[in-house]
Amino acid sequence: MGSNDFVSIVETLIIWVAISAMVLGGVVPYIPQYRKIWRSKDAQGFSTFVCLVLLIANILRILFWYVKRFEWPLLVQSVIMIVAMLMLLHLCVHVDHEKEKTITVTHRRFLDFNLQHFWNWTQFRDYCQFILCISVLGFAATYLLKKVTVFIELLGFASLMTEAMLGVPQFWKNFQNKSVQGMSFMMIVCWTSGDLFKTGYFLLREAPMQFWMCGTIQVMVDVAILIQIFMYRNHQPPTPSHHGTFFNKISVT
Repeated sequence: MGSNDFVSIVETLIIWVAISAMVLGGVVPYIPQYRKIWRSKDAQGFSTFVCLVLLIANILRILFWYVKRFEWPLLVQSVIMIVAMLMLLHLCVHVDHEKEKTITVTHRRFLDFNLQHFWNWTQFRDYCQFILCISVLGFAATYLLKKVTVFIELLGFASLMTEAMLGVPQFWKNFQNKSVQGMSFMMIVCWTSGDLFKTGYFLLREAPMQFWMCGTIQVMVDVAILIQIFMYRNHQPPTPSHHGTFFNKISVT
């Protein structure tokens, strides 16, 4: 085997390692958070709005792929991320449901269309109904407007910007609670390292400007949460008085 063949094999291996990191790396940060919630049977410190942001962002990315093909690893990453977020959301809802068995609560359903209970429904199926509605409406709009250039570009930008805002719900939750208890430190470390890698990948692959700009925003939010961990590391979270509204869900749950 000549030196050129050896270099070619090494380059191929590097490419496949990078692709594997892109496809699976996005899910890795949520493994320690999933384990933490599973062991403690408490989802108090994790904002389920993180799941909402990622679900919408990746649905939009799949729709964007439908009208404007991009690298397949990013498509596979979106599918895997949607499955992972549904699993994490299911665990959070299950844990909350087990706690609610000990008290009398009013069942909250998606089909009630009550904004106060948005993303704070009682059953996991209600979350699935919402995601299904968003997916169907999104696909219908994309199919009808797939030849409209402005719509296509806005769709891609919306996908990237939504993902860039991933850490904002967790940042806001930490700020409201003045505590980071219940949030996985390893999740944030993985967020930061993964977003740095992803942004570097976009730069090296000369991806469109929107990709690395949104990646930079994600890194900035990650760093802000790391600062919160240092500031609030010894603070205890407040005791929630009730499980009620959409706004309480952001600041308390």
